[in-house]
Amino acid sequence: MVRADKSLPRLSFELATASFVVLVQELALIRWLPAQVRVLAYFPNLVLLSAFLGLGLGSLRAGHGSLLWAWPASLLLLALSAAGASRVAFTAQSASEHLFLLYYDLPQGAPVFEGIGLPIVVSFVLGALSFVPLGQAVAERLNAFRARSSPLWGYSWDILGSLIGVIAFSVACFAGAFPIAWFAMFLGPGLLFLSGSPARKAAWVVLSGAVLLTVVLSERARMYSPYYAIDLREAPESGELAILTNGSLHQYAFAVARGDRHRSPTRQLTREGYHLPYSRLGRPPRRALVVGAGTGNDVAVLLDQGAERVDAVEIDPVILDLGRRHPNHPYASPRVRAINTDARSFLNRTQETYDLIVFGTLDSMTRLSALSNVRLDNFVYTTDCLLAARRRLTEDGGLILYYMSATPYIDLRLSGMVTAAFDEAPLVVTEHYGLFNRVLMAGPAFAHLDGAERRAAAPEILGGVRERLELPSDDWPFLYLAERGISPFYLRLLAVFAVLSLLAVALSSPEMRRSLSRGRGVDGEMFLFGVGFLLLETRSVTQMNLAWGATWLTSAVVFGSILAMVLLATVTAQLRPIRYEVGMAGLIVSLLAAYVAPAKVLLGTSGPGKLTLSVVFVGVPIFFAGTCFAAAFREREHAAAAFGWNLLGAVAGGLLEFSSMAVGLKALLLVAMAAYLAALLIRLRHSLATVGAVGASAAR
Repeated sequence: MVRADKSLPRLSFELATASFVVLVQELALIRWLPAQVRVLAYFPNLVLLSAFLGLGLGSLRAGHGSLLWAWPASLLLLALSAAGASRVAFTAQSASEHLFLLYYDLPQGAPVFEGIGLPIVVSFVLGALSFVPLGQAVAERLNAFRARSSPLWGYSWDILGSLIGVIAFSVACFAGAFPIAWFAMFLGPGLLFLSGSPARKAAWVVLSGAVLLTVVLSERARMYSPYYAIDLREAPESGELAILTNGSLHQYAFAVARGDRHRSPTRQLTREGYHLPYSRLGRPPRRALVVGAGTGNDVAVLLDQGAERVDAVEIDPVILDLGRRHPNHPYASPRVRAINTDARSFLNRTQETYDLIVFGTLDSMTRLSALSNVRLDNFVYTTDCLLAARRRLTEDGGLILYYMSATPYIDLRLSGMVTAAFDEAPLVVTEHYGLFNRVLMAGPAFAHLDGAERRAAAPEILGGVRERLELPSDDWPFLYLAERGISPFYLRLLAVFAVLSLLAVALSSPEMRRSLSRGRGVDGEMFLFGVGFLLLETRSVTQMNLAWGATWLTSAVVFGSILAMVLLATVTAQLRPIRYEVGMAGLIVSLLAAYVAPAKVLLGTSGPGKLTLSVVFVGVPIFFAGTCFAAAFREREHAAAAFGWNLLGAVAGGLLEFSSMAVGLKALLLVAMAAYLAALLIRLRHSLATVGAVGASAAR
């Protein structure tokens, strides 16, 4: 328990440090756990949810016996379980869930476990436990701030520490740091809170060292990009290069020029598949664009086919650099311009036109169901993106799209999107070429191949597709979901998470058990603020990634900007308070404006205009939400309990985020608005009850 007699500077430093540790641990686990437990790579929100749950539980235990002694022990348990699970292949396949995880780095005799629910739930529970001691440490210092100064100043230091954590971790990722550095980054400052007997201090240090040792011993990657743990399989005699990301085969770079000969029939067949669309094209492609260029196979094919200029767009800087080892050395050609950015963002902002646009296989090779709401390639495989590509074609330009699929509804959906974007049925070649088994071609460049017939058939084909399936759009970018809605798989997991969260809250303290059983003591207003803010934050990050590109830098800047806006709102509430009613009105109006404004408002602008609109659509709602939260938080008698309920509300908001699979991303704004309006109703009801009680007392 934190003593109230600590000086404010010391207390401020401790609170900021604790929040820094929380944020860096959260980001480190979000990156490290999926590289160990393969299934988590497609469910990254799990770590975020478990962090909020653990922090909330810890906050609710403020004032009870300190749990900091258990922090390194809980981290060690989590690290050991993840390291053990990294040696097991968890598989699942059913009619509703198309989950094919490639455990390329495991030996043939590795154990196989049928089912993916167990590792997900275990990771959720152990992850939450590792944050409970930290949540208690933060909450007790918030309480101490209330006793010595103001809870809002304490909350400001909390947000500042988190903001510094985002910046520090982003710098580490940019530098290519390994997990050992990530873990040391938050375990080291944790020594500040070391207390107790010499034996307990020694145990703390030993357990922290064991965590770092486990992380080192479980390491199998040669390098880390901002997105993946990367390993390589090289064949020196042929120059072929296999790229593994998080242990799964992601790309294969090999000689693809027509003069290259391969001993392997599979490589020969793949090379022929790469060149097949160009034999249909009938002329050199002149100026071309490759989105999802990766290590350079598509770029090398274009050069071999006589392209005069190739723009190669790849989101991952490390994979782009590895492409310089490609046997055909496409990135060394003066005809190639390598561009490290998000494919969709490039299509949105470029003003250049191309004779040919090639969509590489991007992330589609792993063919996974959308176990996270938005993946790197979500906004590439939408009708809106293909329309953007069409606008970047010359009058006689064409599109080539390679894809790996064995799922009928995905095949149908891809053909439907191309048909909708180009007003013609695409040419489709269906044959297994090793790295892809579908090649789609469309546009004026292929009009000589039954173009009139394909244009005439387009309305009927498109109508038939839309009767059976919904085509992905920027608002519903879920190519891998068979239909709108939350599948039974997700519903079961969400139910398990909800039940575990309620049980954990009930067990966190006797006061919580009594309050839940009697329906009292639940801070509904702070809980709903957590729900609304998580949904608002999710929607904001998604919108900005669509507008500016789904790169790691964009995400870091957006997340940091959100924290900075919350900090500004909190300081404003302390120095020049904005009335709660005014803040809520501004919040609702700004949310309505963001909802009715079309996405093209941001996509259609650039430079200062786009930056200004981004601040308006994202920053203004978050600022007003922050002022309302600050006004409510300032009134709380128990800052730690209010903070805890707010974090538990964020868990609920994270669970509600999956509703976007049914209602779309934009509707999350309406769900967030409903949460804030419900918080307003609770406040109004409480105010009326207080006025009534005062009136009754005066009458007596």
